[in-house]
Amino acid sequence: MDEPLTILVPARDEEAVIGTTVARLRSAFPDAEVIVADDGSRDRTADVAEEAGAVVLRLPRRGKGQALSAAERAAPPGALLLCDADLSGELGALLNLSGDLTVAAFAQRVGGGFGLAKRVARSLIGALGGIEVREPLSGQRALSAAARTACFPVAAGFGCEVRMTIDAARSGLRVREVELPLGHRATGRDLGGFVHRARQLRDTVYACGPLGINFHGLRLPLVGWKVGVTNGPAIAAVAALGLVDDLWSGPERGFRAHLRSGRTTGVLKLVGIPAIGLLATRRVSGALLVGLAANAVNQLDTRPGRALKAYLAAAVPLDAPVGVAVLLLPYDLREMAMLGDAGSNALGALLGLHSVKRFTGRGQWLAIGALAGFTILGERKSIGAWIEQAPVLSWLDRLGRS
Repeated sequence: MDEPLTILVPARDEEAVIGTTVARLRSAFPDAEVIVADDGSRDRTADVAEEAGAVVLRLPRRGKGQALSAAERAAPPGALLLCDADLSGELGALLNLSGDLTVAAFAQRVGGGFGLAKRVARSLIGALGGIEVREPLSGQRALSAAARTACFPVAAGFGCEVRMTIDAARSGLRVREVELPLGHRATGRDLGGFVHRARQLRDTVYACGPLGINFHGLRLPLVGWKVGVTNGPAIAAVAALGLVDDLWSGPERGFRAHLRSGRTTGVLKLVGIPAIGLLATRRVSGALLVGLAANAVNQLDTRPGRALKAYLAAAVPLDAPVGVAVLLLPYDLREMAMLGDAGSNALGALLGLHSVKRFTGRGQWLAIGALAGFTILGERKSIGAWIEQAPVLSWLDRLGRS
């Protein structure tokens, strides 16, 4: 590669090895900047990396993919070399081959489990990317500027490498593997090793599913469909409409923009969600409550945890289910996953359905008026800005967020 090079090293609790790794990289690539993305380490990883000459990003603990995405945003334009913090060996050969994404395959396997995570990763890359690879999980990778554009921000957690390969292949870029005599700290067939590989497998599966980009520019798995799966056919249908919007929505925001544009996924939701409410409740008030509540929670889903907190606050007096929301909240707050429209619309629809059950006819119309007012307010003013300007709401909104 003749492009300017930046080396990205994600690290968590690697105090014992990070200094040696950084020193080796700076010696092998003297013209390259080394950026260590410290993923919430509890030891002196960040300090040792700085002492060895790296630029260090001190990040809250989110995951490997999120750390790499943050480091890539901090890097100057040009090619990238990705390297795990515990690697030993030379990576120069990755830069000497013609290819947009060049992946190091370890010449000798050390440790590991039974190969399930690798087999699943290979199968997913073959099915979604159309190529066969030997080392789907290798973190040692060289990316040209074109591959960097196609692959970043990368998927969350340990799924980043698998989705990176798929994205490069789908973009028509050249993906190559080269066998190198490398070493790293291997996991064994003990409890810790199996837990690590289970996380790899989980993150790999999520990385190959629907993804969204949050306000920090992190590419996260959209997990809101789980609300639909666990709460009956009506909510499942609302979640499906939300997922369509997650995957194929355009730049339009707000009712007026969608109506002016005509055939958008937003218009599909505008018509479809109240229709689902009408079928589920057999009432016009039910249709309005489901549609307006789904939109209200969706309007709040602009910061981690905000929509889920609002849902939980309303779910308790309405006797709506809280289990799935409680399970999703820590992942949403820590920016490890996103609700997306699938989740926020489904949660709002749940509140609407339970409002029909809990309120009398007069109470239902009062709730419809309040939700309509909230919708109009959201069309004219940023709800997020309003929350941030109110001291108590702002404190509640930030509570638990990384």
